[in-house]
Amino acid sequence: MANVATPDAVLVSNYVCGDENALAVLIKRHQSKIYGFIYSKVSDRDIADDIFQDTFIKVIKTLKSNSYNEEGKFLPWVMRISHNLIVDHFRRNKKMPMHRDTEEFSIFSIMTDNSPNIENRIITEQVESDLQRLIEELPDDQKEVLQMRIYQDLSFKEIADLTGVSINTALGRMRYALMNLRKVIEKNKIILTN
Repeated sequence: MANVATPDAVLVSNYVCGDENALAVLIKRHQSKIYGFIYSKVSDRDIADDIFQDTFIKVIKTLKSNSYNEEGKFLPWVMRISHNLIVDHFRRNKKMPMHRDTEEFSIFSIMTDNSPNIENRIITEQVESDLQRLIEELPDDQKEVLQMRIYQDLSFKEIADLTGVSINTALGRMRYALMNLRKVIEKNKIILTN
């Protein structure tokens, strides 16, 4: 059987059992997709190379420690690792990237004003108003649990005690409230972000 036809899960299993070549096949099979994803986020070859290497160091450590259990979902698992490493990179380097092509630097590229402007405040108020209108359309028992949980910050035990139902019933009502909100939002193509 050719290596190309060997499923990822089999290659992972072979690698865990000591076949070093199996990992080389996995890397070769997925490197362009993983590297392309990383590069699309960081736009710097050196940083992308580092994150790509760190991704596979983490993959190797996890596989060697027998804590991998993704059941045939190798590529999404590796992509998630690389995504987390990209996020870590940007957290460590909170500044805006310099433009490497010209080596110019402007103080305006790192200055930000995080205070909400009037437009953002209006959008936030509109989102909150839209959300309140959607919540009003829920059945009373779901609306009550959702408001107690989100706006009064009550635990499900407190909600159960106050409404005279079991914790499981309170949890179920919250779940149905969220599902119903999601359906209405998707059906009406409502955007609740600023």
